[in-house]
Amino acid sequence: QAQLVESGGGLVQAGGSLRLSCAASRIININVMGWYRQVPGKPRELVATIARAGTTNYADSVKGRFTISRDSAKNTVYLQMNSLKPEDTAVYYCYAQAWTEVYWGQGTQVTVSS
Repeated sequence: QAQLVESGGGLVQAGGSLRLSCAASRIININVMGWYRQVPGKPRELVATIARAGTTNYADSVKGRFTISRDSAKNTVYLQMNSLKPEDTAVYYCYAQAWTEVYWGQGTQVTVSS
């Protein structure tokens, strides 16, 4: 079955770095891949997306600190997170859009301690 498998979350001190990975399995013709995040009691919010052609889009809150990249041959998307802040603490969800279908990963926890 089609799925997105995330890895790379964890606990880090403020100012540190983490790299998230997400591999798509059994999903073809992926156009956009990306990352969203969610904290309890708040809606899921965009972090960053990258289109097949390489066009990227970032939330203002992460610009200059996070970098999204993609290996289309491996159907994998990465999120390099630097200069992490406590307000970056959330569950991070991988996202993929192929044709009219949208897929979500199971989520990976990122916790930034002050």
